Amino acid sequence: MDGVIFDSEKLYRKHWKISAQENNLPMDIMEGLLDKIAGATKERNERLMKDHFGEDFDYMKFRTLTMNRMDEDIRINGVELKPGVFELLDYLKDNGYKIALATSTQKERAEGNLTRAGVIDYFDGIMYGGIVPHGKPAPDIYEYACELIDVKPEEAIGVEDSINGLKSSHAAGLYTVMVVDLIKPNDEARENADMICESLFDVRDYLETLHDKR
Repeated sequence: MDGVIFDSEKLYRKHWKISAQENNLPMDIMEGLLDKIAGATKERNERLMKDHFGEDFDYMKFRTLTMNRMDEDIRINGVELKPGVFELLDYLKDNGYKIALATSTQKERAEGNLTRAGVIDYFDGIMYGGIVPHGKPAPDIYEYACELIDVKPEEAIGVEDSINGLKSSHAAGLYTVMVVDLIKPNDEARENADMICESLFDVRDYLETLHDKR
């Protein structure tokens, strides 16, 4: 969802850094963590931050302050959709694809943003954060999402922007597509992505190519 449907990763990063400044955390370390925490669960991110800031670091308080400030930012200013969202979703619906969403974001926050953006009804199934036993980068959320729409992972395409998301989709056995957002393709991304696209328009064009070959 974040970074693929919504142009929200920049908001996460903005507010993580504000919180880091307010708590006098080393900004160079925080900057280095941003790619690693993208798309991951709060439990994984808590462990990651404690590893860098110490066992006494109150991650949940830090996270709550950050998320509350970001939610207020979105309430006032909204959040932009990534280019090509409706074009890709309309193409998928028009051509009989089943569509699931696999997001690490908790249900209340995700459902609210999806509803306000007018995209929630496109999805045949949604797996929210905190439901599966192990979040991204584990494969669970993609395996469960495929079950929701009765599609085998090997017959599905996973679209992701984060390293954690790519690992999750790849480990679940989906054909994994990276759509470049703030995280740029590196060796770890290329190991887990079957294809790298610059936008959702490229994903739609790829699917049209497959359709033409049928």
